Amino acid sequence: MVKKGKRYTAAAEKVNREAVYSLEEAVKLVKETSSAKFDESVDIAIRLGVDTRKNDQQVRGAVVLPNGTGKTQRVLVLARGEKAKEAEAAGADYVGDQEYIAKINQGWFEFDVMVATPDMMPEVGKLGRVLGPKGLMPNPKTGTVTMDVTKAVNEIKAGKVEFRAHKDGNVHAPIGKVSFDDQKLIENFNTFLEAILKAKPAAAKGVYVRNIAVSSTMGPGVKVQTPGR
Repeated sequence: MVKKGKRYTAAAEKVNREAVYSLEEAVKLVKETSSAKFDESVDIAIRLGVDTRKNDQQVRGAVVLPNGTGKTQRVLVLARGEKAKEAEAAGADYVGDQEYIAKINQGWFEFDVMVATPDMMPEVGKLGRVLGPKGLMPNPKTGTVTMDVTKAVNEIKAGKVEFRAHKDGNVHAPIGKVSFDDQKLIENFNTFLEAILKAKPAAAKGVYVRNIAVSSTMGPGVKVQTPGR
């Protein structure tokens, strides 16, 4: 069992682990229990009633948060010709094709999101064993395999976050920073939750959103009322 530090313990004492808070109360508590010397991320964790072992119960997508995440994403675009020029004009941090594929094969990962045009995917697919475990593989469902590289780069820079239900049915994502106004965090939370609700698989039975919690990077989780409660 990992021993918790004094700061975490003191912060955790402010949160009733059995209680389920309103979103407004939860956001305030997350801020109060943030004790790190840096501007911590505020994260959302949602437990879904899906069986991700079944193909028809996968939950995956992306959403642009209205107030961004507070983090600047480094974007790599794999494209050629005019599409490469468009990506550069849109503000992508890195643009190219074979040279970046070679660099990744050699262990280079100085980027947060990869965007690829469809014609690049046969080459990108060969990187699956290194990109997959890091969650960096481009996917049409999240808008990162596209011919519209300008839109993709703009959305990522504006605060687009990808989500995917893990094998335990949990979804995690950043929704801002502790320094954000309460209202901005609330807006981001609601936008993210709406995207999760829209992504509900038709095959999912019973309660879809089982529980929700928010926390700062170093702080305790705070349970939030789920829709319908």
